[in-house]
Amino acid sequence: MSKLKTHSGSKKRFRVTGSGKVKCGAAGMRHGMRKRSQKMKRTARQGVILFKADGEKVITHFLRP
Repeated sequence: MSKLKTHSGSKKRFRVTGSGKVKCGAAGMRHGMRKRSQKMKRTARQGVILFKADGEKVITHFLRP
């Protein structure tokens, strides 16, 4: 049986941190920046750490099959 391949879309959307958490980009940053507060834009730039259950699902199903 051949090796399973990593999901290409997930490679581009998620990263695993050194401590094993899953990081992704924040929602709401594509367009319409004038109506967003400066605080929201500043914090969303850094990305979001997923909840533990969601991160485990991403890792097991998409990043490390």
